[in-house]
Parts: sequence; C-alpha cells; structure tokens
Amino acid sequence: MSKKNNNQYHPALAITQIRNHVTVTLWMDNDQYPLWVALFTNHAKSTRVLHHIITPISGKPAAPATVDEKEMWETIDAMVLQWIYATVSTDLLETIVESDSTAMECWKRIEDILQDNQHSRAVTLEQEFSSTSMRDFANVSAYCQRLKSLADQLKNVGSPVTINRLVLQLVSGLSTAYQNVGTIIRQKEPLP
Repeated sequence: MSKKNNNQYHPALAITQIRNHVTVTLWMDNDQYPLWVALFTNHAKSTRVLHHIITPISGKPAAPATVDEKEMWETIDAMVLQWIYATVSTDLLETIVESDSTAMECWKRIEDILQDNQHSRAVTLEQEFSSTSMRDFANVSAYCQRLKSLADQLKNVGSPVTINRLVLQLVSGLSTAYQNVGTIIRQKEPLP
C-alpha cells in the first residue's frame, strides 16, 4: 500500500502570470464583467479551482479533512484571491478588499457590485446607442464598429439589440453622402 503524498502538485500553483490567461481588466464602470467572468471561470476550471469561486452543485464545498489539506486549500484560495485582485482596476480593488476574505466571498462582492449597476448602465448604453451617428466618426467602418460594440455591451447588461434594430440604427445615423444606400437598405425585405 502506497502512502499518499501530501505535497501533491496542484496546477493552480504553476500560474505566475494570471494576466496571460485573464487578459481583461475589470473596471467598476465598464461592461466587461461577462467577458471577465467567462475568462476567469474558464481559467479556474482549467486549473481545478472553480470551487473556490462558485459553489459546487452539491451546495457546499467539501471541507478539508486533514491539517495538510486545510493548509493546501488556504494556499490555493489565497492564490485565487490574488488572481482576482490582479485582474481588477484599482478603484474596484479598493472596494472589494477585505481582510481574511476568501476568494468566493470576494467573487460574490464583485458580482453584487457590478450586477447592481446593470440597469443604470443599460440606460446609459441605450441612450448612446440611439444617438450614435456617423458624423462623429472618421469613416463608415469606425461607425459600424462602434454600433456593434454598443450592441454587444447592451447584450452583456441584459438588454440585447436585435439585428433589425442594429441595421435600422446604422442606417438612420448615416451621413448624407450615404443617403441613397440607406434608402436601399430600408426597402429590403428582410433587412440585410
């Protein structure tokens, strides 16, 4: 019978540069939260630490049985907490840091802060989307990219923009040089 090695390697301990894996910085007032969550949870899955930020399906995490397991759990949890701290902006960091906090508690604080802001952010984005016009951009490509970006951000805060609405907003904001193209697009059924 072989004796269990308490100094087992854990993949999370090999990560020294979290910014190589979670390339988005989470700010208090931006719409990158869903992207940040997707990148972070994917990384947490790949390093077998998802249970440090999200409650398992069973409803509660397994408690470490031995002193060595408890020490390893605390070490990994501290590492995950450092990953969170390293991928958020200073203003958000100052809001979420609490002494003796676990990674899961910190994760929940971020969720509460950024989800509470979701409706007011949707209102602001909606207003910007509706008032975006090509005259504010150097070319058509930049204008189209901005509308698409705003539509993506609206989707991320729970207010998705339909393709038809995106096309109609794009057409309504075209400059007079593109008026004929706008007329042709509006007359298409279905909209392109």
